[in-house]
Amino acid sequence: MSTADWPLFEVFIRSRHGLSHKHVGSVHAVDATSALENARELYTRRNEGTSIWVVPSNAISASAPEQKDALFSSPVEKIYRHPSFYKLPAEVDKM
Repeated sequence: MSTADWPLFEVFIRSRHGLSHKHVGSVHAVDATSALENARELYTRRNEGTSIWVVPSNAISASAPEQKDALFSSPVEKIYRHPSFYKLPAEVDKM
């Protein structure tokens, strides 16, 4: 098996504790352990991270950009999701 035939893994790095993991790129590897090692060598050479996630690319399901309206726009009948009708006390007027 050549390296071009190895599975593709997506790499996510958390730069500091308390922050979210961010997608930084992809690596080809024989397995998840090798993918972690490859990701560490490629994306954290200067101690940029505190945690690495590698996920097989074929295990990720994603929405298509053209589905944006159907997935993310809020239905009109669910006005409770938008707290625009609540009256705030004067002490918290900076929300």
